[in-house]
Amino acid sequence: MESIIPIVIVVVALAVVLWLLYSAIHIVREYERLVVFFLGRLQGAQGPGLVLLIPVIQQSVKVDLRERFLEIPQQSCITKDNAPISIDFIVYSKVFEPETTVTQVVDFTGASQALAATTLRAVIGDIPLDDVLAKREAINTILRTKLDEVTHRWGVKITTVEIREIIPPRDIQDAMNRQMSAERNRRANITESEGTRQATINVAEGDKQSAILRAEGERQAQALRAEGYGTALTTIFGAASGVDEKTMQIQYLEVLKALANSESKTFVVPMEVTELTRRIGATLGGGSGDG
Repeated sequence: MESIIPIVIVVVALAVVLWLLYSAIHIVREYERLVVFFLGRLQGAQGPGLVLLIPVIQQSVKVDLRERFLEIPQQSCITKDNAPISIDFIVYSKVFEPETTVTQVVDFTGASQALAATTLRAVIGDIPLDDVLAKREAINTILRTKLDEVTHRWGVKITTVEIREIIPPRDIQDAMNRQMSAERNRRANITESEGTRQATINVAEGDKQSAILRAEGERQAQALRAEGYGTALTTIFGAASGVDEKTMQIQYLEVLKALANSESKTFVVPMEVTELTRRIGATLGGGSGDG
């Protein structure tokens, strides 16, 4: 029995030494800080790296500096125009003063959740339903600003607030669906009418171009015909200017012969024919005298 007592004493002493070492040596990671109290008084934050504390006399609280998120469960709110809606969102936060976080708030998570719920109701109560549904980003900014004003004194920065879902009442959802359907029909009608108008304009433009081309072709054809007539008249005039008087008289005689052979009994004889007859007679008389 006496031989066991020294072994027990050694084991107890070894356990006490190990406990003292465990209490004195702390490994603080890069994203952590160790808030140290000396006999209950705040000494400050230490770390990262190896931190040695005096067991029993110095106590510590480890604080995580990484950004964290808090899911706020679905909250029932009343808008400015008395429409009930349900909203759930996420709050992202980060500790920037670990000493203040440890000494100023008991349960940061619970306090933040309660604060976010009451702040949401206050913000939504000042906004009409249409703006709540259409201005989600603006509401996120307002919530972040108001929450940060309170959590700043806890040594915590609210980095982001994101609304995940907004659920309006069933009757409002039905009205929104009808409104969206009417809007889609209106846009479809506008698109269809715009297409019809554009098609009509294109057809009219095509008809206009066709009419212009036809008129241009007709004008060019008339110009070519007139040019042809002018050339023909010039040719005829040139040929006629080279014919002597006797040849013209012979041509007139041929015309008179053709008139005599026709079945018509009535003839309209121009004055030039009388003059022609006189010239022919004079020519024949002159020819007989020579014979």
